[in-house]
Amino acid sequence: MALYENVFIARQDVPTTQVEALTKQFTDLVTAQGGSVSKNEYWGLRSLTFRIKKNRKGHYTLLNIDAPPAAIKELERTMSINEDIIRYLTVRVDSLEEGPSAVMQRSSEKADRPGGSDRPERGGWSDRPPRRERPRFGEESTGMTGEEE
Repeated sequence: MALYENVFIARQDVPTTQVEALTKQFTDLVTAQGGSVSKNEYWGLRSLTFRIKKNRKGHYTLLNIDAPPAAIKELERTMSINEDIIRYLTVRVDSLEEGPSAVMQRSSEKADRPGGSDRPERGGWSDRPPRRERPRFGEESTGMTGEEE
């Protein structure tokens, strides 16, 4: 049997519980065809780069599959019929990754950072040294002016 990675995007207005039900449905379909799903990861509701079928966001899910080609063909046919699936991509790989995927590792690294931002701290007005005290308009200055005699 061959190894595959499948990522599918569900519509943004579908609840998370229904996305989990879709994942279970696809997993059951693959196992019924003689394959197995070693890992499924829900990547969350993420923004799309461009609109797809009037959607700006989508629920992303990754499936690591060990199955015969006929099972993958049936999986893709089922995904193409389902109206809740916006896009899907299946890629044959030489070996499946153990542990969390790169997307999940990146999101956990973001959560570990102070401030929660993915940008580094930048210098701004707050880290400049204070300006020297200058007299306000109409006040006398203690420094030298050009009118001293």
